[in-house]
Amino acid sequence: MKFEIREDFYLNDRPFKILSGAIHYFRIHPDDWYHSLYNLKALGFNTVETYIPWNLHEPKKGDFRSQGILDFERFLTLAQELGLYAIVRPSPYICAEWEWGGLPAWLLEENVRVRSTDPNFIKHVDDYYARLIPILAKHQLSQGGNILMVQVENEYGSYGEEKAYLRIVKNIMEKYGLEGPFFTSDGPWRATLRAGSLIADDVLVTGNFGSKATLNFKQMQDFFDEYGKKWPLMCMEFWDGWFNRWGEEVIRRDPEELADAVMECIELGSINLYMFHGGTNFGFMNGCSARGQKDLPQVTSYDYDAILDEAGNPTPKFYALQKRLKERLPDLVTFQPLTKKAIAFEQVALVNKVSLFNVLENVSDAKISFYPLRMEELGQNTGYVLYQTQIERDKEGAERLRIIDARDRIQIYADDAHVITQYQEEIGEDITVDLNHHKTDIKILVENMGRVNYGHKLEASTQKKGLGRGLMADLHFIGNWKNYRLPLESVSEIDFSKEWQSHQPAFYQYHFTLDNLADTYLDMTGFGKGVVFVNNINIGRFWEKGPILTLYVPKGYLKKGENEIVVFETEGRYKEHIIFTDKPKIEKL
Repeated sequence: MKFEIREDFYLNDRPFKILSGAIHYFRIHPDDWYHSLYNLKALGFNTVETYIPWNLHEPKKGDFRSQGILDFERFLTLAQELGLYAIVRPSPYICAEWEWGGLPAWLLEENVRVRSTDPNFIKHVDDYYARLIPILAKHQLSQGGNILMVQVENEYGSYGEEKAYLRIVKNIMEKYGLEGPFFTSDGPWRATLRAGSLIADDVLVTGNFGSKATLNFKQMQDFFDEYGKKWPLMCMEFWDGWFNRWGEEVIRRDPEELADAVMECIELGSINLYMFHGGTNFGFMNGCSARGQKDLPQVTSYDYDAILDEAGNPTPKFYALQKRLKERLPDLVTFQPLTKKAIAFEQVALVNKVSLFNVLENVSDAKISFYPLRMEELGQNTGYVLYQTQIERDKEGAERLRIIDARDRIQIYADDAHVITQYQEEIGEDITVDLNHHKTDIKILVENMGRVNYGHKLEASTQKKGLGRGLMADLHFIGNWKNYRLPLESVSEIDFSKEWQSHQPAFYQYHFTLDNLADTYLDMTGFGKGVVFVNNINIGRFWEKGPILTLYVPKGYLKKGENEIVVFETEGRYKEHIIFTDKPKIEKL
């Protein structure tokens, strides 16, 4: 099997139009990979595209993981068994509306300039690729696999223009066994194509856009002509929907309009639909947009208004596009997609509750320091950190406090009573606290709401989380801190025999029995903010701000017999019963 890039794409010396769809294995329960890949084939497409997120595969330096939801080899093999080729994007950086664009948070303590020729950064990339790339190499066409092409970096023209860095990334891939062809992808206008491509090195240039294919492909063709390149045109990310942020309306795109736009693209070149199946940002893996100085975290669902919905079922876009494909390409093989039904199980009663402050010693070991330690200094990537100290009263009445340099959201408690909640744009403002005792216990819960995944704020100086320089009383910094790590990788150690107090962060436990398994959704209406664990798996964040008020629970995270839900809620708002639904609940804002 041979794939070549000439004036067109060729597979075994025959012209080949790439009809690809993006499915991120790490956003979908492994039990559902077949369902999604089958539906891509059913649409009539021939290729699947996926990123590979560095921060999941190497969550700690030197700790490479590729099991379970990270078993990309199994994902690629399933795709091949279904007759699908693959495009792989194993860049150090992936964007993807993913926590820090896929960069591992431990880099923040390594004194590196990311996405550059900084030798320290390159050394970490090389170490990671030494484990990753030989596995991918086994799945190349030349080795009997199904990988057509491999991407170098990702949208680098929207970040930098250091060609030497791009060449190094490509060279490391080749060193560990990848043969190519290689490509880059960027915005379709000259500035990003010039900055982010390796066109002079004969690396294919592709573009990313979601409409106006004629105009965008013309810009790309003009760029090719400058360098005398006779290459096929390909949209590597045809945006068929969009991602969502907390507190903003869900974005929707008309199916017929989308089908028109996709067919315009296919008439002129090849396509990768981004996303075909979006899936879910499980755990704390949602990314964050940056608008000016304001950070805008993204929601748990990565439904994306894609061709398949969050659960992997076909949407009206699927049928509109399949109909148009069959009309234009009558020889294309299409068939009926798979569907699965979600169930609204019976509501579940609360069985236990306990305040975070009363179980700190169960879930974390305090690290003592004079000044507070950032999340990364504590060896933690995501989640929360709780900081505890004491303030001595120097005068009668209220004291003026200020938090200096904390990210992203803080909740302050004086003698366990809530004082104030502040977000990034408010942190640093005056806080008035009545100090009623000679010494007042101060607790500060800091949440990492998701690191920025795109743009100038990727730099390490803006993405370190936790309590930064610290807490000021009057005009001086307060010392003597206990730092409690709360990555919440597990809730199995929670001691529910201890006391619960109102208006505090707390854990809520629910038990239920299932005879039959199916996908479902948890309706989090009535809770404030936090995360949910189903059988000790963090299925993601919820927030009353909306717009999406449910959390998707794949069937694979449930089991026959006894099941457990634990909700970690930070606002002191909870419900005596948890409600299941058979579809997402979306609020009109």
